[in-house]
Amino acid sequence: MTAKVETTLRSPQAYGLARRVVDQMEAAGVWPTPQNFELWTHALAEPEGALAGEIQRLIATAQPFTEAVTDGLAAQHLPRGRLTEQIRDAGRVLDRELSSVSDVIAEAHRSQAAYGQTLDQAATNIEAAGDGDGLQTIVSGLTTATRQARQETEALEKKLEVSTQEVIRLREHLELVRRDAMTDALTDLSNRKAFDEHLAAACDEAETQGRALTLAVLDIDHFKRFNDTWGHQTGDQVLRYVASVLGRTAANPRFAARYGGEEFAIIFPYESVAMVEAALENVRAEIASRSLRRRSTNDDLGAVTVSAGFSVRRKGESAAAFLERADAALYASKRGGRNRVTSAERLPKAA
Repeated sequence: MTAKVETTLRSPQAYGLARRVVDQMEAAGVWPTPQNFELWTHALAEPEGALAGEIQRLIATAQPFTEAVTDGLAAQHLPRGRLTEQIRDAGRVLDRELSSVSDVIAEAHRSQAAYGQTLDQAATNIEAAGDGDGLQTIVSGLTTATRQARQETEALEKKLEVSTQEVIRLREHLELVRRDAMTDALTDLSNRKAFDEHLAAACDEAETQGRALTLAVLDIDHFKRFNDTWGHQTGDQVLRYVASVLGRTAANPRFAARYGGEEFAIIFPYESVAMVEAALENVRAEIASRSLRRRSTNDDLGAVTVSAGFSVRRKGESAAAFLERADAALYASKRGGRNRVTSAERLPKAA
């Protein structure tokens, strides 16, 4: 999902867009399946985009929107579809290279077997040879067979080297694809999927090793009002600014992610409450210390602030419950006046 589409879907415009999507799908005689709805949402949110142009072309030429057609549009134009296609392509290349390696190994077995038979035959001939001329012929034959075996081995080694390099390249490509699938396109932080996976793994590790784990959730204050006043592009600028501060704070082993529209999360493994609270206070103060300006007009946007809440994981606590308590602390910061950090451990038990 592009940043523009995501921003639109997290604004008041989303409801009007959804209604227009349904109306246009009905007018085109297209069933409102989840995939079709996603296609039309992207097309209407970006009317100048390639997907919108392709849909208009299909409508103009009265081509039916069959399942095959919509699958093709999704594979070409939706980020998830392109990712799936990349993985399929990588899989096909991997199958081809593994098949090539298998052929090389089989060929090596055949070559070694043939050379072994040559040696066996030579041993038999040596026993039967009665004069020097016969031995010379046998040795000459062995020399030729050995030279041929060496040449075949060198050729096989080259083939294996080529296949090995291709597999290495493919592995690096798949790692890039995986990284793209786990990265938020707008902020370059990890996305929600990566956050969910990392949090689950961190909880398992903390439970096994009995070590501390703290989770913080941060939210940009009054972001909706800011977005409505200055527009989505300026809102994106603010999101990138906040993400840059969090990215500098969350050096390994800390982990930062864009959790939602204007919501972020940081996982703090092995750190004390005092260290986590100090880090979050530094983040809050740094973000609030700058007066931002609109890039297109240089208008003074004023200061941006964030509210934060954090919780320390309890033994046996699930990732969902852990996150829920951090969220409760965040809401307490919001209710308390915003631009502050709240610990879930300091909240009343009822909260």
